Amino acid sequence: MTDIPDFSKGDGLLAAVAQDAETGEVLMLAFMNAESFAETLATGRAVYYSRSRKRLWRKGEESGHYQEVRQILVDCDGDAILLKVRQQGMAACHTGRRSCFFHEVSAEGVRIVSEPVVDPLALYSGKHD
Repeated sequence: MTDIPDFSKGDGLLAAVAQDAETGEVLMLAFMNAESFAETLATGRAVYYSRSRKRLWRKGEESGHYQEVRQILVDCDGDAILLKVRQQGMAACHTGRRSCFFHEVSAEGVRIVSEPVVDPLALYSGKHD
């Protein structure tokens, strides 16, 4: 049987969707490697791999808006992860919005469907609640 999840594919990074465990709202998409997945399992808090920083990213380490993991599901091919989380703090998105999915795209164009719930500058100033 293949390892679940299977980090041997591609560059060792798998897409990880964070979804609110209670409402079903999709909060964000990030990436996980074997190390971030193992730490998530061990701590019960979401840990991702930051492709831009090239290091582990412990969600909320700067903003204080972390994610408690309630359930982890892996797709049939073992190459995509769904984290059902309890979002601690108002914003999952670095823009200060609850969800990273706020651009609605249609044939007429793009519109923003949600506003920030917290000042994004305050999230990363070290002055979070």
